[in-house]
Amino acid sequence: MNELYWAAGGFLAAFVIEGIILYLLLPMLINTGAVRSNYREEHIPVGAGISFAMTLLLVYLLYRLVSHEVAGSQLFLLGIIAISFLGFIDDMLGRRDTTGLKGHLGAMLKGRLTTGGLKALGGGLIAFYIALFISADWVNIILNTVLIALSTNFINLLDLRPGRAIKGTFMFGAVIIAVAYDSINWALVLPLLGAVVFYFPSDLKARVMMGDAGSNVLGLALGFWAAAYMPWLPRLIMLALLIIIHWYTERYSLTETIEKVKILRTIDQLGRS
Repeated sequence: MNELYWAAGGFLAAFVIEGIILYLLLPMLINTGAVRSNYREEHIPVGAGISFAMTLLLVYLLYRLVSHEVAGSQLFLLGIIAISFLGFIDDMLGRRDTTGLKGHLGAMLKGRLTTGGLKALGGGLIAFYIALFISADWVNIILNTVLIALSTNFINLLDLRPGRAIKGTFMFGAVIIAVAYDSINWALVLPLLGAVVFYFPSDLKARVMMGDAGSNVLGLALGFWAAAYMPWLPRLIMLALLIIIHWYTERYSLTETIEKVKILRTIDQLGRS
C-alpha cells in the first residue's frame, strides 16, 4: 500500500510539472518556428511531446531526492529520453518525401539515411538495449526487442488525428495493466500517465502536436511495460497483433479504416472539437 502512495504522489507531481513545462515550452516552440500544419491546415506547435521526457526526469529526480528507489526507473528513463530525442530530431528536421517504416528502411538500403530511418535504427537499438537488461534468455531478448520496437512505432502510426495516439495508449495500457496487475511497478508507470492526462485536453482540441517526440515515448513505454511485466504468452499475442497492424498499415490507410468502422470512428472522434 505504501508503494501505491508513492505512485499516486508521482502521478500528481507529473500532472503539475507537465503543466509548468508546457506553459514554458509552447511559446518557445512558436517563437522559434517549430510549428506545422495539422490535418485541418492549422499551424500549431509540433514536438511538444518532448515534455513527457522532461517531466519524467524531474519526477524520478524528486523520488531520488527523498530517497525512494523505483526499480527499473533508470533504464526506463534512459530509453524514454533517447527515443524522445530521436523523435524530436524527426519533428524538427524530417521531410515527408519518404513515409512508412518500409520507405525509410528502403532508403537506408539504398544508402540514404532519412530522419525517420535514423529514428527506426536508433529505436531498434534502444529496444535491444532495454531487452538485454529485462530478459532472462536470448529467446526473451529477441521477443522483447521486437515487441518494444514495434510498440514504439505503433503509437507513432496512430498520431495522425487529435487525441488518437493517447486514446490508443490508454487502451493498450489498460490491457497491459489488466494482464500484469500484480507485477506492475506503479511508481514507474503512473508518472507518465499523470503527464499524459494533463496534456490530453490540449491534444484533443488540436492546440498542440506531440509529434514523434511524444508518440515514440508513449509507444516505448507500452512496450517496456509489456516486456517487463507481462507473462510470455500475452507478450507473444501482443507481438503478433503489432506485426499484423504494421503489415496492414503498409498497405492500407489506418485513418480510412477507422472512418469506415463505426465503433472505431466513434472512439476516435470522442472529445474532439
